[in-house]
Amino acid sequence: MERRMIIFCMLFFYFSVAQTTAPHKRTKYQQILKTIKYLQDKVKDEDDEFLHTPENSVDGCLFTDVTCFQQGILKLQPESSRVNATLIQTVKVLRRFTISNSEKQCNSSCESYNKKTPKEFLKSFEKLIQKVIRGDSS
Repeated sequence: MERRMIIFCMLFFYFSVAQTTAPHKRTKYQQILKTIKYLQDKVKDEDDEFLHTPENSVDGCLFTDVTCFQQGILKLQPESSRVNATLIQTVKVLRRFTISNSEKQCNSSCESYNKKTPKEFLKSFEKLIQKVIRGDSS
């Protein structure tokens, strides 16, 4: 009887944690999405710096693609000096964002992707996060 009670408690705990983590992750991804959308209006788009932009991410390369976006974000320039401090804080938020690395081996590197303008780069990052949200909710 005692053994059954312990197993029941362990299962109850497991399913309770599973139920509360998914909405938390979804909320975190929604915040990241809002941050990316916010940045789209704050970055200089007529920049000489084009950024390697992952597109059409495959499941095995999700971690690599997010890492590429995080590296590219560091190169974004503010559209004006008055938004510089805001841009710096926003970039810090996106740099802290992590996604679990469950990949076996991704054959692509950041340099293998085409270069795009900063705004196109952010649009692709937005699409990637939307894909993560859709995949996370199923």
